[in-house]
Amino acid sequence: MKKTVFVDLHVLQNLPPSCLNRDDTGSPKSAVYGGVRRARVSSQAWKHAMRKMFRDNFNEAELGSRTRLVFNLIADEMLKLKPDMPYDDAISKAKAILDKAKVKASAKKGDENKLSAMFFIGLQQAKNLAALAAGSLADNEKEAEKEILNALKNNNAVDVALFGRMVADNPTLNCDASAQVAHAISTHKAENEYDFFTAVDDLSPEDTSGAGHMGTVEFNSATMYRYATVAAHNLFEQLGGDTDAINKAIREFTRAFVYSLPTGKQNTFAANTIPDAVLVVVRTDRPLSFAAAFETPIRSEGIMPASAKALEKYALESYEDFCSAPQKSYIAGRYLAQLGSRLPMEQLLDTLGSDVAEMVQL
Repeated sequence: MKKTVFVDLHVLQNLPPSCLNRDDTGSPKSAVYGGVRRARVSSQAWKHAMRKMFRDNFNEAELGSRTRLVFNLIADEMLKLKPDMPYDDAISKAKAILDKAKVKASAKKGDENKLSAMFFIGLQQAKNLAALAAGSLADNEKEAEKEILNALKNNNAVDVALFGRMVADNPTLNCDASAQVAHAISTHKAENEYDFFTAVDDLSPEDTSGAGHMGTVEFNSATMYRYATVAAHNLFEQLGGDTDAINKAIREFTRAFVYSLPTGKQNTFAANTIPDAVLVVVRTDRPLSFAAAFETPIRSEGIMPASAKALEKYALESYEDFCSAPQKSYIAGRYLAQLGSRLPMEQLLDTLGSDVAEMVQL
Protein backbone atom coordinates (compact mmCIF):
# COMPACT_ATOMS: atom_id res chain seq x y z
CA MET A 1 0.00 0.00 0.00
CA LYS A 2 1.35 3.41 -0.96
CA LYS A 3 2.54 5.53 1.93
CA THR A 4 0.56 8.76 2.24
CA VAL A 5 1.38 12.02 4.00
CA PHE A 6 -1.22 14.80 4.01
CA VAL A 7 -0.71 18.30 5.34
CA ASP A 8 -4.03 19.87 6.38
CA LEU A 9 -4.26 23.63 6.94
CA HIS A 10 -7.12 25.19 8.93
CA VAL A 11 -7.43 28.95 9.39
CA LEU A 12 -9.95 31.12 11.22
CA GLN A 13 -9.72 34.73 10.09
CA ASN A 14 -11.75 37.84 10.81
CA LEU A 15 -12.46 39.95 7.76
CA PRO A 16 -13.79 43.46 8.47
CA PRO A 17 -16.15 45.15 5.99
CA SER A 18 -14.73 44.10 2.62
CA CYS A 19 -15.42 42.70 -0.84
CA LEU A 20 -12.36 40.58 -1.57
CA ASN A 21 -14.04 38.39 -4.19
CA ARG A 22 -16.99 39.41 -6.36
CA ASP A 23 -19.36 37.66 -8.75
CA ASP A 24 -20.29 38.77 -12.27
CA THR A 25 -22.70 41.39 -10.89
CA GLY A 26 -20.11 42.94 -8.57
CA SER A 27 -21.62 41.46 -5.41
CA PRO A 28 -19.50 39.68 -2.80
CA LYS A 29 -19.63 35.94 -3.40
CA SER A 30 -21.77 33.87 -1.06
CA ALA A 31 -23.03 30.33 -0.47
CA VAL A 32 -25.90 28.69 1.42
CA TYR A 33 -24.64 26.26 4.05
CA GLY A 34 -26.53 24.94 7.04
CA GLY A 35 -29.66 26.63 5.69
CA VAL A 36 -28.29 30.19 5.87
CA ARG A 37 -26.44 32.51 3.53
CA ARG A 38 -22.69 32.67 4.20
CA ALA A 39 -19.97 35.00 3.00
CA ARG A 40 -17.61 33.19 0.61
CA VAL A 41 -14.25 33.73 -1.05
CA SER A 42 -13.62 31.31 -3.90
CA SER A 43 -10.68 28.94 -3.90
CA GLN A 44 -9.61 30.34 -7.29
CA ALA A 45 -9.31 33.85 -5.85
CA TRP A 46 -7.22 32.68 -2.90
CA LYS A 47 -5.01 30.43 -5.06
CA HIS A 48 -4.26 33.37 -7.36
CA ALA A 49 -3.23 35.45 -4.34
CA MET A 50 -1.05 32.57 -3.13
CA ARG A 51 0.67 32.19 -6.51
CA LYS A 52 1.46 35.90 -6.52
CA MET A 53 3.04 35.57 -3.07
CA PHE A 54 5.16 32.67 -4.34
CA ARG A 55 6.89 35.18 -6.62
CA ASP A 56 8.50 36.73 -3.55
CA ASN A 57 9.70 33.44 -2.07
CA PHE A 58 10.85 31.34 -5.04
CA ASN A 59 13.34 31.92 -7.82
CA GLU A 60 11.74 32.60 -11.20
CA ALA A 61 13.19 29.34 -12.53
CA GLU A 62 11.22 27.39 -9.88
CA LEU A 63 7.87 28.85 -10.90
CA GLY A 64 5.39 28.63 -13.74
CA SER A 65 3.14 30.98 -15.70
CA ARG A 66 -0.49 30.40 -16.67
CA THR A 67 -0.69 32.10 -20.05
CA ARG A 68 -1.78 31.97 -23.68
CA LEU A 69 1.56 33.58 -24.67
CA VAL A 70 3.59 30.36 -24.46
CA PHE A 71 5.05 30.83 -27.96
CA ASN A 72 6.54 34.14 -26.87
CA LEU A 73 7.91 32.59 -23.69
CA ILE A 74 9.68 29.82 -25.62
CA ALA A 75 10.85 32.25 -28.33
CA ASP A 76 12.40 34.55 -25.71
CA GLU A 77 14.34 31.59 -24.27
CA MET A 78 15.35 30.52 -27.79
CA LEU A 79 16.85 33.93 -28.51
CA LYS A 80 19.03 33.59 -25.41
CA LEU A 81 20.54 30.53 -27.09
CA LYS A 82 20.63 32.01 -30.60
CA PRO A 83 20.62 35.83 -30.36
CA ASP A 84 20.89 36.24 -34.16
CA MET A 85 17.69 34.31 -34.86
CA PRO A 86 14.85 36.55 -36.18
CA TYR A 87 12.04 36.76 -33.64
CA ASP A 88 9.41 35.64 -36.16
CA ASP A 89 11.47 32.51 -36.85
CA ALA A 90 11.65 31.79 -33.12
CA ILE A 91 7.87 32.13 -32.84
CA SER A 92 7.39 29.78 -35.80
CA LYS A 93 9.70 27.17 -34.29
CA ALA A 94 7.87 27.45 -30.94
CA LYS A 95 4.55 26.90 -32.72
CA ALA A 96 5.90 23.90 -34.61
CA ILE A 97 7.29 22.20 -31.53
CA LEU A 98 4.11 22.67 -29.49
CA ASP A 99 1.99 21.53 -32.42
CA LYS A 100 3.72 18.14 -32.16
CA ALA A 101 2.47 17.98 -28.55
CA LYS A 102 -1.08 18.87 -29.71
CA VAL A 103 -0.91 22.25 -27.96
CA LYS A 104 -2.53 24.38 -30.63
CA ALA A 105 -2.43 28.03 -31.63
CA SER A 106 -5.69 29.95 -31.63
CA ALA A 107 -7.68 29.88 -34.86
CA LYS A 108 -9.10 33.33 -34.10
CA LYS A 109 -7.92 36.08 -36.45
CA GLY A 110 -5.39 38.29 -34.74
CA ASP A 111 -4.61 35.68 -32.08
CA GLU A 112 -2.43 33.42 -34.24
CA ASN A 113 0.53 33.87 -31.87
CA LYS A 114 -1.52 32.85 -28.84
CA LEU A 115 -2.74 29.48 -27.66
CA SER A 116 -6.42 28.66 -27.95
CA ALA A 117 -6.51 28.25 -24.15
CA MET A 118 -4.25 29.19 -21.27
CA PHE A 119 -1.45 26.75 -20.50
CA PHE A 120 0.39 26.39 -17.18
CA ILE A 121 4.09 25.99 -17.95
CA GLY A 122 7.21 26.14 -15.80
CA LEU A 123 10.08 28.37 -16.85
CA GLN A 124 12.45 25.39 -16.88
CA GLN A 125 10.05 23.55 -19.19
CA ALA A 126 10.06 26.55 -21.53
CA LYS A 127 13.88 26.55 -21.49
CA ASN A 128 13.94 22.83 -22.31
CA LEU A 129 11.54 23.30 -25.22
CA ALA A 130 13.59 26.24 -26.48
CA ALA A 131 16.72 24.09 -26.48
CA LEU A 132 14.92 21.43 -28.51
CA ALA A 133 13.48 23.95 -30.96
CA ALA A 134 16.85 25.67 -31.35
CA GLY A 135 18.42 22.56 -32.79
CA SER A 136 18.75 19.54 -30.51
CA LEU A 137 15.44 17.88 -31.48
CA ALA A 138 15.70 14.29 -32.73
CA ASP A 139 15.27 13.72 -36.48
CA ASN A 140 12.98 10.73 -35.98
CA GLU A 141 9.35 11.92 -35.71
CA LYS A 142 8.39 9.59 -32.87
CA GLU A 143 11.58 10.30 -30.94
CA ALA A 144 11.05 14.05 -31.44
CA GLU A 145 7.50 13.86 -30.08
CA LYS A 146 8.73 11.83 -27.11
CA GLU A 147 11.40 14.45 -26.33
CA ILE A 148 8.83 17.26 -26.49
CA LEU A 149 6.37 15.45 -24.22
CA ASN A 150 9.15 14.67 -21.72
CA ALA A 151 10.16 18.34 -21.71
CA LEU A 152 6.58 19.30 -20.85
CA LYS A 153 6.08 16.58 -18.23
CA ASN A 154 9.39 16.74 -16.36
CA ASN A 155 10.91 19.59 -14.35
CA ASN A 156 7.52 20.73 -13.07
CA ALA A 157 7.51 24.17 -11.49
CA VAL A 158 6.50 24.07 -7.85
CA ASP A 159 3.22 25.93 -8.46
CA VAL A 160 2.35 23.67 -11.43
CA ALA A 161 2.91 20.64 -9.18
CA LEU A 162 0.83 22.16 -6.38
CA PHE A 163 -2.10 23.51 -8.39
CA GLY A 164 -2.08 21.19 -11.39
CA ARG A 165 -2.53 21.57 -15.13
CA MET A 166 -5.37 20.43 -17.40
CA VAL A 167 -4.84 20.23 -21.17
CA ALA A 168 -8.05 19.33 -22.99
CA ASP A 169 -6.38 18.69 -26.37
CA ASN A 170 -3.73 16.36 -24.93
CA PRO A 171 -4.63 14.77 -21.57
CA THR A 172 -1.19 13.12 -21.36
CA LEU A 173 0.12 16.58 -20.43
CA ASN A 174 -2.24 16.87 -17.48
CA CYS A 175 -0.55 17.33 -14.12
CA ASP A 176 -2.57 16.26 -11.08
CA ALA A 177 -2.64 18.96 -8.41
CA SER A 178 -0.95 17.97 -5.16
CA ALA A 179 -2.91 20.65 -3.31
CA GLN A 180 -6.62 21.25 -2.79
CA VAL A 181 -7.96 24.60 -1.59
CA ALA A 182 -11.54 24.92 -0.35
CA HIS A 183 -13.80 27.91 -0.80
CA ALA A 184 -13.58 29.98 2.36
CA ILE A 185 -16.96 30.42 4.07
CA SER A 186 -18.14 32.40 7.07
CA THR A 187 -18.80 30.44 10.24
CA HIS A 188 -22.06 32.37 10.67
CA LYS A 189 -24.90 33.89 8.71
CA ALA A 190 -23.71 36.89 6.70
CA GLU A 191 -25.80 39.47 4.88
CA ASN A 192 -24.49 41.87 2.26
CA GLU A 193 -24.73 45.58 2.96
CA TYR A 194 -24.57 48.58 0.64
CA ASP A 195 -22.28 51.58 0.84
CA PHE A 196 -23.67 54.63 -0.98
CA PHE A 197 -20.86 56.92 -2.08
CA THR A 198 -20.40 60.17 -3.96
CA ALA A 199 -17.38 61.57 -5.76
CA VAL A 200 -16.75 65.30 -5.97
CA ASP A 201 -15.44 66.91 -9.14
CA ASP A 202 -12.37 68.80 -7.89
CA LEU A 203 -12.46 71.30 -10.76
CA SER A 204 -16.19 72.15 -10.67
CA PRO A 205 -17.12 75.78 -9.78
CA GLU A 206 -17.72 76.42 -6.08
CA ASP A 207 -21.37 77.27 -6.66
CA THR A 208 -22.03 73.92 -8.38
CA SER A 209 -24.30 71.63 -6.36
CA GLY A 210 -24.42 67.86 -6.48
CA ALA A 211 -21.76 65.21 -6.96
CA GLY A 212 -19.66 64.40 -9.98
CA HIS A 213 -20.51 60.73 -9.54
CA MET A 214 -22.70 58.59 -7.30
CA GLY A 215 -22.85 54.85 -6.78
CA THR A 216 -23.11 51.93 -4.39
CA VAL A 217 -20.77 49.09 -3.52
CA GLU A 218 -21.79 45.88 -1.77
CA PHE A 219 -19.75 44.49 1.09
CA ASN A 220 -19.96 42.17 4.06
CA SER A 221 -17.92 41.32 7.14
CA ALA A 222 -17.25 37.80 8.36
CA THR A 223 -15.26 35.34 10.40
CA MET A 224 -14.02 32.92 7.75
CA TYR A 225 -13.07 29.25 7.98
CA ARG A 226 -10.40 28.43 5.42
CA TYR A 227 -9.09 24.96 4.59
CA ALA A 228 -6.45 23.49 2.28
CA THR A 229 -4.61 20.19 2.05
CA VAL A 230 -1.42 19.02 0.34
CA ALA A 231 -0.69 15.42 -0.64
CA ALA A 232 2.97 15.71 0.34
CA HIS A 233 3.84 12.23 -0.96
CA ASN A 234 2.62 13.15 -4.46
CA LEU A 235 4.35 16.52 -4.34
CA PHE A 236 7.60 14.80 -3.31
CA GLU A 237 7.41 12.61 -6.42
CA GLN A 238 6.56 15.55 -8.69
CA LEU A 239 9.57 17.45 -7.37
CA GLY A 240 11.87 14.58 -8.23
CA GLY A 241 12.29 13.23 -4.70
CA ASP A 242 14.23 16.34 -3.68
CA THR A 243 14.02 16.71 0.12
CA ASP A 244 15.11 20.36 0.08
CA ALA A 245 12.48 21.11 -2.56
CA ILE A 246 9.63 19.44 -0.62
CA ASN A 247 10.73 21.19 2.58
CA LYS A 248 10.58 24.59 0.89
CA ALA A 249 7.39 23.84 -1.05
CA ILE A 250 5.44 22.84 2.07
CA ARG A 251 6.81 25.80 4.02
CA GLU A 252 5.97 28.35 1.37
CA PHE A 253 2.57 26.88 0.47
CA THR A 254 1.62 27.13 4.14
CA ARG A 255 3.02 30.65 4.42
CA ALA A 256 1.13 31.78 1.32
CA PHE A 257 -2.13 30.18 2.45
CA VAL A 258 -1.90 31.79 5.88
CA TYR A 259 -0.77 35.27 4.88
CA SER A 260 -2.10 35.95 1.36
CA LEU A 261 -5.27 37.91 0.65
CA PRO A 262 -7.29 38.41 -2.55
CA THR A 263 -7.20 42.02 -3.68
CA GLY A 264 -10.83 42.80 -4.60
CA LYS A 265 -11.78 46.34 -3.50
CA GLN A 266 -8.78 46.52 -1.15
CA ASN A 267 -8.22 50.20 -1.97
CA THR A 268 -11.75 50.85 -0.74
CA PHE A 269 -11.80 48.60 2.34
CA ALA A 270 -8.14 47.92 3.31
CA ALA A 271 -9.13 44.56 4.84
CA ASN A 272 -5.51 43.68 5.61
CA THR A 273 -6.09 41.28 8.50
CA ILE A 274 -4.05 38.31 9.66
CA PRO A 275 -5.50 34.99 10.85
CA ASP A 276 -6.69 34.71 14.44
CA ALA A 277 -6.09 30.97 14.60
CA VAL A 278 -3.99 28.58 12.50
CA LEU A 279 -4.00 24.80 12.85
CA VAL A 280 -1.62 22.69 10.75
CA VAL A 281 -1.76 18.92 11.05
CA VAL A 282 0.12 16.12 9.31
CA ARG A 283 -1.97 12.99 8.70
CA THR A 284 -1.11 9.62 7.16
CA ASP A 285 -4.67 8.31 6.67
CA ARG A 286 -6.68 10.93 4.70
CA PRO A 287 -7.31 14.68 4.49
CA LEU A 288 -9.92 15.98 6.94
CA SER A 289 -11.80 19.28 6.63
CA PHE A 290 -13.55 20.74 9.68
CA ALA A 291 -16.10 22.79 7.72
CA ALA A 292 -18.93 20.72 9.23
CA ALA A 293 -18.09 22.29 12.60
CA PHE A 294 -20.01 25.31 11.32
CA GLU A 295 -22.99 23.60 9.70
CA THR A 296 -24.92 25.08 12.60
CA PRO A 297 -24.09 28.78 12.18
CA ILE A 298 -22.35 30.51 15.07
CA ARG A 299 -24.69 32.99 16.74
CA SER A 300 -22.60 34.18 19.69
CA GLU A 301 -21.74 37.86 20.17
CA GLY A 302 -18.08 36.81 20.16
CA ILE A 303 -17.95 35.05 16.78
CA MET A 304 -14.25 34.23 16.74
CA PRO A 305 -14.00 32.63 20.23
CA ALA A 306 -17.18 30.64 19.62
CA SER A 307 -15.92 29.54 16.18
CA ALA A 308 -12.63 28.37 17.69
CA LYS A 309 -14.48 26.35 20.35
CA ALA A 310 -16.72 24.77 17.72
CA LEU A 311 -13.71 23.80 15.63
CA GLU A 312 -11.90 22.31 18.64
CA LYS A 313 -14.96 20.29 19.66
CA TYR A 314 -15.58 18.97 16.14
CA ALA A 315 -11.92 18.05 15.60
CA LEU A 316 -11.63 16.11 18.86
CA GLU A 317 -14.90 14.27 18.20
CA SER A 318 -13.73 13.42 14.65
CA TYR A 319 -10.47 11.99 15.99
CA GLU A 320 -12.40 9.85 18.47
CA ASP A 321 -15.23 8.66 16.23
CA PHE A 322 -14.00 8.48 12.64
CA CYS A 323 -10.33 9.26 12.01
CA SER A 324 -7.14 8.85 13.94
CA ALA A 325 -5.44 11.79 15.61
CA PRO A 326 -2.81 13.40 13.37
CA GLN A 327 0.87 12.42 13.56
CA LYS A 328 1.88 16.07 13.97
CA SER A 329 -0.17 19.04 15.05
CA TYR A 330 0.85 22.68 15.37
CA ILE A 331 -1.07 25.86 16.17
CA ALA A 332 -0.40 29.58 15.88
CA GLY A 333 -2.54 32.36 17.29
CA ARG A 334 -4.68 32.81 20.37
CA TYR A 335 -7.02 29.82 20.08
CA LEU A 336 -7.18 26.02 19.51
CA ALA A 337 -4.84 25.18 22.40
CA GLN A 338 -6.43 21.71 22.76
CA LEU A 339 -5.38 20.72 19.25
CA GLY A 340 -1.62 21.23 19.12
CA SER A 341 1.58 22.82 20.33
CA ARG A 342 1.60 26.58 19.96
CA LEU A 343 4.51 28.02 18.00
CA PRO A 344 5.39 31.40 16.47
CA MET A 345 4.51 31.24 12.80
CA GLU A 346 8.08 31.26 11.48
CA GLN A 347 9.08 28.45 13.84
CA LEU A 348 5.95 26.52 12.85
CA LEU A 349 6.89 26.80 9.16
CA ASP A 350 10.46 25.60 9.74
CA THR A 351 9.34 22.70 11.94
CA LEU A 352 6.59 21.67 9.53
CA GLY A 353 8.87 21.71 6.49
CA SER A 354 11.56 19.55 8.09
CA ASP A 355 9.02 17.14 9.63
CA VAL A 356 7.23 16.55 6.32
CA ALA A 357 10.51 16.19 4.41
CA GLU A 358 11.49 13.46 6.87
CA MET A 359 8.13 11.69 6.80
CA VAL A 360 7.83 11.41 3.00
CA GLN A 361 11.14 9.50 2.92
CA LEU A 362 10.25 6.90 5.58
